Parts: sequence; structure tokens; C-alpha cells
Amino acid sequence: MWLIRARLNKEINTSKRYGEILFSCATCGNCMEHCVMPFKDDLLSVFEAAKAELVDEGLIPPGVRDYFKAINVNVNPYKEPQHTRADWVQNTGIEMYSGQEYLFYVGDVGSFDERGKRMARAVAKVLKEADVSIGILGSEETCDGNEVKALGEKGLFQFLAEKNITQFDRLGIKKIITLDPHAFNVLRKEYPKLGGNYLVLHYSQLVAHLIRDKRLSFNELNAKITYHDPCYLGRHNHVYDEPRKILQTIPGLQFVEMTRNYENAYCCGGGGGNFFTDILGMGEDSPSRIRVREALDTGADILAVACPVCAKMFEDAVKTEEIEDRLKIMDLAEIIIEARNQ
Repeated sequence: MWLIRARLNKEINTSKRYGEILFSCATCGNCMEHCVMPFKDDLLSVFEAAKAELVDEGLIPPGVRDYFKAINVNVNPYKEPQHTRADWVQNTGIEMYSGQEYLFYVGDVGSFDERGKRMARAVAKVLKEADVSIGILGSEETCDGNEVKALGEKGLFQFLAEKNITQFDRLGIKKIITLDPHAFNVLRKEYPKLGGNYLVLHYSQLVAHLIRDKRLSFNELNAKITYHDPCYLGRHNHVYDEPRKILQTIPGLQFVEMTRNYENAYCCGGGGGNFFTDILGMGEDSPSRIRVREALDTGADILAVACPVCAKMFEDAVKTEEIEDRLKIMDLAEIIIEARNQ
């Protein structure tokens, strides 16, 4: 905020370092929780507007530029052909959307990242076992645009959102389950502003309902588990209880909290596009490495996640920290499958 103000007052000039600092914001929203100023609810909007100015002026870090280019050319940041977007679905029994109750919106990370694909398969398996009617868009799915918007590319975001809304409406989609909290956030909060009104659920919310309705049951799982609140599920959308209820329902499971949890949970560092631009890096004081050390301090042997970005960030962090034999990263759905298979 001091840097943005100084730039607006022409006390400093735009520089490479200024851009790196601005675009390193992980949009975690923790500043909003702790700020005491009356404008605290506008902080992320201010950051986004400041980034948008640099985008308009073409003064953006190379990683951000490459991210935008990949989305523009390939409709995904992985530069992968669209026809491979549904490769993860093999042997899951999940079909293309054709009027099912829910669209399962998988997103870029779940479609192309190897860790994300494992998570997508796990969630699909759990939903299928509970007889939830779901379908996917496969090669017709388009980037949701959450990170594009967070990085200040307003025009590209609007293009992506309107393309998705047009497709959803054409197919008659009314209910959407998301794998990724980032997609959950943008579909729930930003799409209605452009005319896209749907019932949007993160998969953890639906799974908690399925457990309540006794459509999912578990065997005993002997494990000590802590849970990480994803920023876009927790602080941005106040979904805190459902993931915990899932874990606390599993018999034999010992649940422990990290010191920083709920609205004060520490970010994995992957938000705001950093998952793709890697401006924050993986140094000793990187958010993901700090967070896995916090998880280890609880005595837990499993760190539970509910976001494919968090899953990938933390798996890389435990490798770098050399604690793979002491702390395992598992998605909620993967934990459910393990408990059901005991």
C-alpha cells in the first residue's frame, strides 16, 4: 500500500522491482483480517487495480506475461492441447455433461497437473460412490479466470468468464461442483456480475452434506491429521466447518489444529497466480515451507488439503524440507477413500 501510494504521488517511478513486489501478492486476504483501517475490505481491490495499471502499460514481470500468453493461445496455462483436458477421467466412469444434476468443473490444475489429476480422480470416485449425478465438459472446459483477474488482466478475464457463461447457459447448467477453491470463488462471486447465476459448491461442501445424509460411511482410520484452510475457501468464502466435519466423522482419526487456522490460516503461497509465475519462489522462508513446518509441529502425520494448488505447493515443500517420511499431503477425498477401504 505504501508503494502504491508513493507511485500515485509520483514519489517513485515504476520499476522492475516494483512490479515484482506487486505481482508477488498471493491474494490470500490475510491483510484484510488484520488491518484496522476503514478501507481494509478494499485492500485486494486496490492491489488488483494497481496491477491492472501495469498490465495496461505493459510493465509486467516475464512470468506474468508468459502466463497471460499461455491462456490466450492455449486457453490453459500449461500450454497443453485442449483435447487432453479430460485425460484424467480414464477409468473413473465419469461422463461428459449431458444434463446431469451437477457440472463437475475441474479447472486447469485438476486437468493438467499430475498432482491435481490425482485429486480430481479421488473427488470423482467419492462422488460416484455416493451416486451423485455429475458430468464434465472435458475438452470444452475453459479456464475460469480467477488468477487472470487477480493479476489485473481485466479484458482477458471478461472474455473467459463470458465464454464460460455462454456455454453453461447453452447446456442448461444450474448447479456446479468445483474441485478448486479458486474456481469456486470466481464462479460464485464474479460470474453473477456478468449474468452467470448458478448454485456453486466446493466439493467439500457437497461431501459434508452426503455424510450428513448417510450416503457415505467410513471404516476406522488410525491417523493423526491436521487441516490447512485454503485461502479462497476459507477467508474469501468462509467455508471452514465442512472440511473439518468430514475429518471428524471418520472413526479412529485424531484431528489436531495448527496454531494458525480458520481466518488466520497461513497461505500456501500459490494464490494470485504465483502457482504459475513462481515470483515468491521456494526459499526457506517461502509460505509453503513455513506452513509444512507448522503442520509438522502439531505431531500430525498427514496434512489434509482441499485445493489442488495447496496440494502441489505442499508436496514440493515437504520434498525441499526433506520431511517426506514424516508428513504426507493428502486431499480430503483421498483420505475418505483410504478410510472407506480399510
